[in-house]
Amino acid sequence: MTDPELIRRAEAAGITTSYENWQHQRVDVPPQTLEAILAALTQPSPPSTTPAASTTPLASTTPPASTTPLASTIPDEAPVPGERGWGFTVQLYSVRSQNSWGHGDLSDLAELARWSATHLGAGFVLVNPLHAAEPVPPVSASPYLPMTRRYASPLYLRVEDIPEYAQLPQTERDQIQRLAAPLRATNTSAALIDRDAVWTAKRAALELIYQVPLSQPRQAAFDAYREREADELTYWASWCALAEEHGPDWRAWPAPLTDRHQGLDHVASTPSLSQAAGFHAWLQWLVAEQLAAAQRTAENAGMAHGIIHDLAVGVHPGGADAWAHQDLLVRGVSVGAPPDSFNQLGQDWMQPPWHPQRLAQTGYRPLAELFAAAFGNAGGLRVDHVMGLARLWWVPAGMTADRGAYVRYDLPAAVAALAGQAGRAGAVAIGEDLGTVEESARNYLAEHGVLGTTMLWFAEEPDGAPLRPEHWRRGCMATVGTHDVPPIAGFLSGDQVRERARLHLLTGPESEELKLSEALVSAWRDTLVAHGLLAPGQPPSLDQFTVALYGFLALTPAVLVGVSLADAVGDTRSQNIPGTSDQYPNWRIPLCDQAGRAVLLEELPALPLVQATARAANPR
Repeated sequence: MTDPELIRRAEAAGITTSYENWQHQRVDVPPQTLEAILAALTQPSPPSTTPAASTTPLASTTPPASTTPLASTIPDEAPVPGERGWGFTVQLYSVRSQNSWGHGDLSDLAELARWSATHLGAGFVLVNPLHAAEPVPPVSASPYLPMTRRYASPLYLRVEDIPEYAQLPQTERDQIQRLAAPLRATNTSAALIDRDAVWTAKRAALELIYQVPLSQPRQAAFDAYREREADELTYWASWCALAEEHGPDWRAWPAPLTDRHQGLDHVASTPSLSQAAGFHAWLQWLVAEQLAAAQRTAENAGMAHGIIHDLAVGVHPGGADAWAHQDLLVRGVSVGAPPDSFNQLGQDWMQPPWHPQRLAQTGYRPLAELFAAAFGNAGGLRVDHVMGLARLWWVPAGMTADRGAYVRYDLPAAVAALAGQAGRAGAVAIGEDLGTVEESARNYLAEHGVLGTTMLWFAEEPDGAPLRPEHWRRGCMATVGTHDVPPIAGFLSGDQVRERARLHLLTGPESEELKLSEALVSAWRDTLVAHGLLAPGQPPSLDQFTVALYGFLALTPAVLVGVSLADAVGDTRSQNIPGTSDQYPNWRIPLCDQAGRAVLLEELPALPLVQATARAANPR
């Protein structure tokens, strides 16, 4: 039995001592978990923190709303779309064209937006997080474990679109094209995406372009960008310079450099490091330009929203954000999720969480600034695991993911930050509110204009039957699946169960899981027949089933319908299997059709399944 005094201390600190699991059963948090999280919350702040944050005792996690400075300075609601619309959801790195360097880029994004808007009537393109990874190989594959959430990866740059590229001597442009040639040759291959090769080539090309002097107007634009980004750009660029010299995990750096202030001073006083930092600041300016160009292209093509970006839950513990903001993050724990029906062992995402009390002491301004940056060149923002604004599942170091506990945050302040910045930008805010969710938090988000997410595979009536169209929320983006579940082909074939069994991710027999999967597919097949979306009798083909599922989404009142481009080309492989790392090639799979053949951007207009899926998903 847990000590009552331990329970009292935990609850006073915002730690939930029990919770309801996905099977609607009460689970008591182990005392060892409570003790570990309390210890993490009360450890002294790093030297770089402000005195106020380091000396303030543990306090309530929910300060009065009136003390939050954001409340009086920004709108309190995000704009909700007035008309229904649909768009593609894509993993941008997987969407390649003839001119890509073996990895989808921002020019490809702009073209996908232009074509899908002009010819199919799409209102948006939702992309994976484009956050920046390490500046040196090996480059992490996961978009959801970045080194920073503030800046985007130069891997997505289209080198030839940089204005200074055209000013290079022909010999150097030829040199750059020789770097690109072997990577372009991989665009038609179904082989895994090689980020290390892509970055090595692009880095060499970008260093050549960096030597071209900027024109006066371009220099003025770069200077204005640096001034606008201020300290955050300095933190990122300085971390990159130090990472190139000491490795991309600041926790292994020489002791003085682990302190942000000493690290910044060292970079500023060392000419080679200062020059390297300038290069990385320049890269971010180029990325910002190409992000803005993609959004302009989408808007000019008639998209209601344009590019909707994705914000990861957190960052790598050894990365730039964790180095720069050590005083706001908690050491000794990581963020994850409790067990659920699809991830039965729970999840540990290996990311340090915000410190609830210290974040509250800032008035949640760092969160608001992060949201503002994310909305900068976007028509919308999807916030991954948006329930983290209310509570996060903390996993103490050395414990398995199922032995975590929820820690609460100030939901009104966090939602004010998100909804307010969406309102300022005139952009849509979407929260990924799947999994174990408190209904009160979901309702609070909806009241402030933040759309939810409803995924077809897990949408069910109280009796377990598929959720009828009229029972779906209007205030949501409706999808068939997400990046964490297999494409439709995987569900239809049962491969998603066999793959998880092979990876030892099931807690029950594979045969039982296969039966459950087959029952789910069968129930949806019957539902699609009942709504006239499939013919009765003979089992449907993959194409027929795909079109019918998206046709069902169009019958719901959901204000946005997201169409996975992987589904629309018949892709069979999962982009990510939660709970795996090296066991499965997560986030490295190029866009392919049902036969496993790579599909290029230029080929999409000629694919009948793409056309049929788009027509079916268009809300009516």
